[in-house]
Amino acid sequence: MCLALIKAIRACKTLADERALIQNESAAIRTSFREEDSFARHNNIAKLLYIHMLGYQAHFGQIECLKLIASPRFSDKRLGYLGIMLLLDEHQEVLMLVTNSLKNDMNHSNMYAVGLALCTFANISSEEMSRDLSNEIEKLLGSSNAYIRKKAALCALRVIRRVPDLAPNFISKAKGLLSDRTHGVLLSGVTLIIEMCEADKDTTEEFRKTVPLLVRHLKSLVTTGYSPEHDVSGITDPFLQIKILRLLRLLGKGDEKASEIMNDILAQVATNTDSTKNVGNAILYETVMTILEIEADSSLRVMAINILGKFLSNRDNNIRYVALNTLSKVVSMDTNAVQRHRNIILDCLRDGDISIRRRALELSYALIIESTVRVLIRELLAFLEVADNEFKLGMTTQICLAAERYAPNKRWHIDTVLRVLKLAGNYVREEILSAFIRLVSHTPELQTYTASRLYSALKDDISQESLTLAAVWILGEFGDALLEGGLVDEETPTQITDANIVDLEESVLNSPYTNVLTRQLVLTSLTKLYARPVVSDAQRERIMGILAQYSTSPELEIQQRSVEYDSLFGQREIVVGVLEQMPAPEIKATVIGTVSENRVVGSTNHQDQDLIGSDEPVSVDTNGGQIAKNVVDSIFGLDLVNPTAPHQTRQSAVNDILDLFNHSASPAVSPAAPSSYASPTLLQSSSPFGFTPTADSCAVPVPAPAPVPAATPANSYTAYEKSFLKITLTPQVSPARPGVVNILARFQVSGAQSISNVNFQAAVPKTQQLQMLPMSNTTISPGAVETQQMRVLAPQGSQVRLRLRIGYMTNTGQLVQDQVDFSGFPAGLTNGSLQ
Repeated sequence: MCLALIKAIRACKTLADERALIQNESAAIRTSFREEDSFARHNNIAKLLYIHMLGYQAHFGQIECLKLIASPRFSDKRLGYLGIMLLLDEHQEVLMLVTNSLKNDMNHSNMYAVGLALCTFANISSEEMSRDLSNEIEKLLGSSNAYIRKKAALCALRVIRRVPDLAPNFISKAKGLLSDRTHGVLLSGVTLIIEMCEADKDTTEEFRKTVPLLVRHLKSLVTTGYSPEHDVSGITDPFLQIKILRLLRLLGKGDEKASEIMNDILAQVATNTDSTKNVGNAILYETVMTILEIEADSSLRVMAINILGKFLSNRDNNIRYVALNTLSKVVSMDTNAVQRHRNIILDCLRDGDISIRRRALELSYALIIESTVRVLIRELLAFLEVADNEFKLGMTTQICLAAERYAPNKRWHIDTVLRVLKLAGNYVREEILSAFIRLVSHTPELQTYTASRLYSALKDDISQESLTLAAVWILGEFGDALLEGGLVDEETPTQITDANIVDLEESVLNSPYTNVLTRQLVLTSLTKLYARPVVSDAQRERIMGILAQYSTSPELEIQQRSVEYDSLFGQREIVVGVLEQMPAPEIKATVIGTVSENRVVGSTNHQDQDLIGSDEPVSVDTNGGQIAKNVVDSIFGLDLVNPTAPHQTRQSAVNDILDLFNHSASPAVSPAAPSSYASPTLLQSSSPFGFTPTADSCAVPVPAPAPVPAATPANSYTAYEKSFLKITLTPQVSPARPGVVNILARFQVSGAQSISNVNFQAAVPKTQQLQMLPMSNTTISPGAVETQQMRVLAPQGSQVRLRLRIGYMTNTGQLVQDQVDFSGFPAGLTNGSLQ
């Protein structure tokens, strides 16, 4: 009758016909259930199961399935248990009615009836059912029938997963299963023990005594000849071998004694297993993972890594992927062993499968060390040229990180970054660009070379944004060196004229690839070229004409810059000082530290407002907390995240130029214009009072103060002397630069005790500005003198006053915090005199 239903359903031409047929048949089955005919019940449940398989409702047959499993006939029991497994799950209340039937059938004289009960329990048992029947499962683990023992072990696995606190009840029985000669029982027993060890580490100690027994089983499987019953592709029971290897991995981890017992058999498995078939590769992989997890000999680890290296030459992409993934995890254990397979790993970069390329790329990064940096970076640059766009951002970062860390010399470092900029300039992080500019600034012997290479690269391709930004900045800062040295070419050196540079930068301005940010930087670069003595008057006129073109630009930022630069050109007494070459930024934070950290931009800590106690507004800076922006930002005064963001209060043309160049040179300012020092890029309190937190973790280091010419010999003034610590301040001024006071703070301790974690903060009145460099050392030892440099920008004739906040830790662990006001400097400091 069930066959008739199947034929009728298959004969339906439309889905509506099928639904109507199923609906009629379900109604007929419900009516038949009321007649309590056992034969009809069997057929009806069979129909319902087929209907359920088609996705239609069949839940009304659940109770009828319970009646079938109570039948003495095995065929009824089998269909009833099948129906329960399909129509019920562990969350349904009807399941409570099944517990008693399961218990009865677990004690049935027919082993197949017991097997049905155990199979059903293993599929649908709930937590309550597991607790109720755990004793029955434990008894069946000791059955004399291997068929029942195997199924009972799997049921015990279900019990442990549902109720982990019952695991100790099965320990002794599980140990007994390891002595079984039946492969099926042994496989189930090992699986049960793996689950118990993973669930509770204390249980692992109980089973470590069984390691010799497991080793014997594994050795028997490896050395046994052909066995038709367990043979799979010429290998004896690979499933059992893999399970034993996994259990040995758990038992040998962190235990040298257990690891020593299994070393020999692992070496035997690794050398004798056939790797030409997938079955053998599966065993070899488990062997490798076991060797790498336990306390194995170094030679055994090398063998394991060599096996993974062989996997890389396999044609199966799945095997290669697994090998690459595993090598990435173990490269830190034995880098030299993985390095031997470097060539084949690099070959995987050209694989057609993108997942293989991705894993090979990650592994290549891990292989870069000082001795391999040239080879690997060359290969990675070759791959960068043809890499998918989704790889390029990560690749540019990783290549530059490796170049910074392992570069054999600065020229190679610069060449590497230049190559990255040319190949993937649109995928370079701003931190990488900042680090490159910092590197060039600190390498004067290569500035002409770098400017030459960037000039040529930009002339060939202006579509790479980061390349354009770097070239524009370098040409603005070191364009005069390029004009004097010419285009560096090993075969035919070529002389470059100022007109060539202006032509190039003008072409960038007119390029369709150029955005608003790039135009801003080009205008600034041209302005800096204007002040270089090697630039001809004709080109200066041309630069002024270019700026005039953009004085009516619809972009407010560009228009403002053009107007202000033009205004600056008219003030000849300050133009050279304002546009002089930027001082090299301090090398403090590397790219490695900035790629993963958030940059700290100066912000006021409002919680410290009550520490000052003065009604006078102050401008604040902290230990190392000068302008926290990246180098390009600090050079051009731009917000790279939002280049169109409006400026703060519009000041005079001279003030905005000073802001744009971060006061690289401070011109003379009349006393009537104190606001000329109020640059919005310097750290200021957002409320009348406040200290900013220490910003040592800023992504970009603070530029060092420019040297003061013709400095007058200075006196030292004691600013703080309490407990162990004495702080003296030594001012230094120059008549050529009134309003600029450089201050050197010296820290000394008295007695034989040192202090640590020194935190020195300072504040000045709001009409003044303060910049600070980090302390030379935050730990001060007896007899040592630590220093910290500060610079105050103040209106001429004003008094330099400081509010100092000091914190440090004594040898006894006591935290000392104090605050003092200092106004002991002579009144004439801001006029360029120490008198």
